[in-house]
Amino acid sequence: QVQFVESGGGLVQPGVSLRLSCAASGIIFSNHDVVWYGRAPGKERELFATITINGSTHFSDSVKGRFTVSRDIAKNTLYLQMNNLKPEETGVYYCSTQVDWGQGTQVTDSS
Repeated sequence: QVQFVESGGGLVQPGVSLRLSCAASGIIFSNHDVVWYGRAPGKERELFATITINGSTHFSDSVKGRFTVSRDIAKNTLYLQMNNLKPEETGVYYCSTQVDWGQGTQVTDSS
């Protein structure tokens, strides 16, 4: 059974940095393209970042230069480093292969 567990969310103020993690079981991350989505309250989910099978990364224009995505193959874990967070980037963040999804981790504006 495939399972993704996201973590690392919390209360943040705009401008800070945060690193999210996504630990996988039942699947080998490096054998799939994996994405990070964010869903702000009352909005559609937005694709922020992709890491492909060969390790190349892609980002939406809104986060390019501020977000990075990486993976630890040995730990089968994916990371999303978010720098200089904007208020509109709070919400629930999910990792996904577009087939399987985690439950998400909440990033909340504390200001």
